[in-house]
This record gives sequence, C-alpha cells and structure tokens, in this order.
Amino acid sequence: MALLTGTREPATTADDDLSVVAPSAAPPKPRRWRTVLRWTITVLAALLVYAALLFPNRVYLLTPKAFLRIPVEAVVGAAVLLVLPGRLRRILATAAGAFLGVLTVLKVLDMGFFEVLARPFNIIFDWGFFGNGFDFIEGSYGRASAIGATVGIVVALLAVVTLMTLAVRRLSTTLVDAEPHATRLVAALTVVWFVCAGFGYSVQGLPRTSNVTAPFAYNTMKNVPAALLDRQRFAKQLEQDAFRDTPSSQLLSALSGKDVVFTFIESYGRSAVEDPRYAPQVDALLDEGSQQLKAAGLTARSAFLTAPTTGGGSWLAHSTLYSGLWINNEARYRSLVKSDRMTLTGAFKRADWRAVGVMPGLTGYWPEGEFFGYDTIYDSRNLGFQGPKYQWSAIPDQYILSKLQREELSKPGHAPVVAEVEGTSSHAPWSYVPKLTDWDQVGDGKATAGPRPSFSQKNPSQVRTQYRKTIEYSLSTVISYAQKYVGDDTVLVFLGDHQPIPLVTGQNASWDVPVTIVAKDPKVFDRITSWGWQDGVNPAPDAPVWKMDAFRDKFLTAFSG
Repeated sequence: MALLTGTREPATTADDDLSVVAPSAAPPKPRRWRTVLRWTITVLAALLVYAALLFPNRVYLLTPKAFLRIPVEAVVGAAVLLVLPGRLRRILATAAGAFLGVLTVLKVLDMGFFEVLARPFNIIFDWGFFGNGFDFIEGSYGRASAIGATVGIVVALLAVVTLMTLAVRRLSTTLVDAEPHATRLVAALTVVWFVCAGFGYSVQGLPRTSNVTAPFAYNTMKNVPAALLDRQRFAKQLEQDAFRDTPSSQLLSALSGKDVVFTFIESYGRSAVEDPRYAPQVDALLDEGSQQLKAAGLTARSAFLTAPTTGGGSWLAHSTLYSGLWINNEARYRSLVKSDRMTLTGAFKRADWRAVGVMPGLTGYWPEGEFFGYDTIYDSRNLGFQGPKYQWSAIPDQYILSKLQREELSKPGHAPVVAEVEGTSSHAPWSYVPKLTDWDQVGDGKATAGPRPSFSQKNPSQVRTQYRKTIEYSLSTVISYAQKYVGDDTVLVFLGDHQPIPLVTGQNASWDVPVTIVAKDPKVFDRITSWGWQDGVNPAPDAPVWKMDAFRDKFLTAFSG
C-alpha cells in the first residue's frame, strides 16, 4: 500500500502488536467493604420496614411472637413497586415510606394513650394533650427537663419518618436492580403467604400471616370524617339548654343562703371501692367515715357517675359535670368554653352566689376561668403554700380546703359561695403522701408535710400501693373536713374525676367514679329522694349510675323552684 500511495508506513514493534490484539483491561472491582456496607444498609432497611409493618399499637401485644409473621403489606408493596416505571416508582416509594413512618408514630401514640387513657389516639382531637404533658413534666422535673423531653420526642418522630422513607426507597431500588430474581422472589413469597394464610393456624410449625398495618391505617382514616362531623353535632347540642330561660329568682332557690362546695378527688374511680387490691382498705375507711359523719349529725348519700374520660383529662370531666354536656374530647371542650352555655357555677352566679375556684394544679393564667364565671381563683401562685413540693401539684388537699375555709367560708356575713376544689394529692405519679394534721395547725402548710417520696415508678406493685395510700389520704381529708366544717348552711359534694391509668385498674375497667353529697340540713335530701342514692359515703355495687353529663340538669331540677 505504501508503494501505491507513495508514502511510508510507520514501523511496528512487537509491543505495538500486542497492544492491538490484547483484550481491554477489566474495570476495577469495587472494594469489598463497599459491597458489605451496601448490603448491610439494604438488610437494615428491610428489617426496619418489616418491623414497622408488624409493629402493634398495644403494649401487651409487643412480644417477639408478634414479629414472627409474614406481613401481606410487604408482599403487595414489593409487587406494586416492581411493575411501576422508574419515576412513578420513586414517587410511590417516597410517599409509602413517609406514610409508613407516620403510621408507626401513630401506633406509638396509640400505645401511650391506651396505657394512660384506655383508648386510642385521635388524630383530630388529641393534640392538646401534649401541652398538658409538658406542664406535667415541667411541674414534676423542671422546665429544662420538659423542654429536653419535647425536643427529644420531636427529633425521634422526625427520625422515624425520615428513616422509614429512606428505607422504602432503598428497597425499591434494590428490587429493580435484582431483576429478574426479584420477580421470582416476590412470586414465591406470594405463594408462601397464601399457604400460610390458609394453614398457618392449623398446621404446627408454619409461620402465620399478618395484616396489622393496613387495617390500622384504614381505621385511623375512617375516624377522621366522624371526628369532623362530631363538631357539627356538638354545635347543635350547645344550642339546646332547658335552663337557659329559667328566672334567676327560681334557680337553686332551695339552697338559698348555703355555701356549696364541689370537690374533685383526682383518680378516685370505681376501682378504688371494688377492686380487691384496694377495696378492703378503702371500703373500711369509707364505712368508718359514714359512721363518723352520722355521729356529727351529718347525712350522706352516694352513687356513681360515668366519666367521659379515664386515666387523665380531668378538665373533660369537670366541664362535663358543670355544663351538662358530654365533653369527651378537646374539640368539644374548646367549643364549650367559647360558647355562652350556662354551667353550674354560672347558674349559682345568676342566683347571687360568689364563685370561687381552688386549683393547685394551675401554674399560670387560665382563660377558661372567665367562661366558668369564677370571681376568684386560688392557684399555685397565690395559695401561699410553704410546705415541700416533691412533685407536680404537691399542695396537699387539706391545705387547699383549709385555705378555702379561712379565706372564703369563715368570714362573718359573707355572701353565699359556690366553690370548685380540685384535689390533686391523689394525682399520678402517686409518689407523695401528705400528712393529715389537726385543722387548726395547718397554717402555711408545713404541718401537712409527709415523708419524702422513696419508691420506684418501675415497680407496678409499689405504684398500686402508693395509689391506694393517696386515695386514702384524700378521702380521709374530705371526711375530716366535713366533720369539722359542714354545718346547716353548707352542702359538700365530692366525687372522682376519672379512673386512674390501666396499670392501676387493669384492662377494660369501668369508667365510673363515686359521687357523694354531704349536708346537715335534712331538707337537702328531701329534694333528692327520687334519685335513689344510697346512705353513707361508700356506694355499693348496685348503687345508681348516671352519665356525668346528667348531673347538672338533675341538680338544677332538684334545687330550683
């Protein structure tokens, strides 16, 4: 060719020939540690998603056995991701991961609500409970602890949602990269799932199937429209009030000139008088109290009220009793306090009573006080308590009743008073039991100091024992107060606000609380003969049971002209 073109071809060497015929160099192999890391992340992502799909929403279901199942959501989800095109698959994986993370958070919230309030978390109504939780932690452990706990919870929740989203995206990518093996694997898992679904409960050794998350998601979403409709139903109930137009001269005329004291005993529920772990001691105290009141010339009648809450949410019970409406969630409570609904205290005020609230659990301004119509509120800032404060709201019940008596009810020639007293000595965590002392020695509260708390919150048996002791203290205090201060011109109503947490009552306990009226004037009980309430301060199991929202209308009917 060189001769024909007149050019000279460059000489070649052996090395040049080798470079031509030698195959191209293979790409460098990835380092082993990168491969191990990649598969470790994938396995962790799979375990995270697997655990989230099987994670229950009740503490007692949180066992190793709960995670030895095949979740149908995993099989269906993998199949869907395999058939979707790239962009749509990534979008769906991101949305599914975030949704699964949110569902996992809601399951954890359910656990907490079932353990404390014996019901699931409501995604519409229950966010207000977190503010109360902050106040409780702040009052028990300080503001720094409350802020730290809040930050920790928020970070943990965001981490769960973020990690779950990344995990599902990782698995979707791995499925596509592993084709066609991934398709065969999903097909095999589908067959296995159907076999286990059909025979898992009858053939020993076969794993069982699970569809925990899908029904949980469905039920959670299903409750949203019902919750939104509840607002409309409650708005109509607010408009209906049989006593709205009752003349002031007729309201509560049968109690004219009498001081009326409503005292809530925190966590004093039906279990306290019927559960064999508490009833022997509590019933003995109440039976003796009935005799002591009778010896003092006083009469008592008792029954049960069914509270709208259990384990917590005291304000729901208080507002239910006073408004005559069923206030079982935060939305109803907020609607109520923005309305012009006449409460029991409002009725007393219309009839020229002075309204007083004694609320040691309040640590700041309480705007709802204006709705309930209190002329004066004694709270943790102005009660003047100088005793030890070992826990949240550590002001003893005896001190707050003594304060009410000294500042309001013992003043000569005072206008009749209606008072709401919120006793918190029997409030969780039940770590502190004050000392019941002579009423004339209460003073600034130092004389009511009990021993410093020294028990473990992690020991259920000790928690239950402490619960019983605080209930005994609170009941002893109220009975002693009645003996000393309830005269012809005083009516005392004391009741529980709600049952304690399920750790104390057990699962599926009643939501009933005891209620008692104590007075010296026999005419008071002439007005309520039709109620059928039982003698004494210890209601028997067959005592009448009303819903708590029935109390307002029955009380106004009995004592109005």
